[in-house]
Amino acid sequence: MPRTWRPSVTVAAVIERDGKFLLIEEETSDGIRLNQPAGHLDPFESLEQAVVREVLEETAYDFTPTGLVGMYMSRYRSARTGEPVQYLRFAFCGVAGALHEGRPLDEGILRTMWLTRDEIAACAERHRSPLLLTCVDEYLAGKRAPLDLLHTHISVFDEV
Repeated sequence: MPRTWRPSVTVAAVIERDGKFLLIEEETSDGIRLNQPAGHLDPFESLEQAVVREVLEETAYDFTPTGLVGMYMSRYRSARTGEPVQYLRFAFCGVAGALHEGRPLDEGILRTMWLTRDEIAACAERHRSPLLLTCVDEYLAGKRAPLDLLHTHISVFDEV
């Protein structure tokens, strides 16, 4: 039976404070990399719920999404399996809220960092996603879509 192709749906958060962006440093199969707080959409959650959860899990910050910066596709070959993986990324901008001091970060997350756009660009070889700087640049260019562009049907939340 042929394998069905499905992109991996991910969410990412572009969070700016005082001209710096919140990033995570994490251990990956390709070594230590930098990324926005990001991760996979889980069953029974909306895209907005996913990005709020991922920010909390990876940074210990509460997050309130305020807009959709963009929807992006990229392709990556896994260093671990050698298989190509295509990602469909929904990048949100928003506001970091309370920091939950002492909250453990997700496994593999080494630390959080606040970097300027130029500092992010200067370490492109360490980016986990080729979309990291693109999302920052499009955010800085003012690209935003209202969150009401997204609609999650109630059936997503029902266990079938």
